[in-house]
Amino acid sequence: MIIIRQNLHQLFELGTVVATPGAISLLDELDIDATELISRHQAGDWGDVDEHDRGVNFQSVEYGMRIMSVYRVGVGREVVWIITEADRSVTTLLLPEEY
Repeated sequence: MIIIRQNLHQLFELGTVVATPGAISLLDELDIDATELISRHQAGDWGDVDEHDRGVNFQSVEYGMRIMSVYRVGVGREVVWIITEADRSVTTLLLPEEY
């Protein structure tokens, strides 16, 4: 279970937060707190996305579309995605190969 701390800069609702086995394993292995990544995602820090995708995410917040963050973690810069669905019912942490 992932518990999200309250953040004063929440741009959108997360819905139910879930994580795939691969994401859980990687974050555990690297001793990374998933709640920090989730808080960044919800606050509009979408990590390693280009300017176009940042703009799309800001539009997605405003118009209720899917929001995606990309974070590179650890020494090997492994990739973790966080996706919040358009209806804001679910936010998922996953590895790209689990998509």
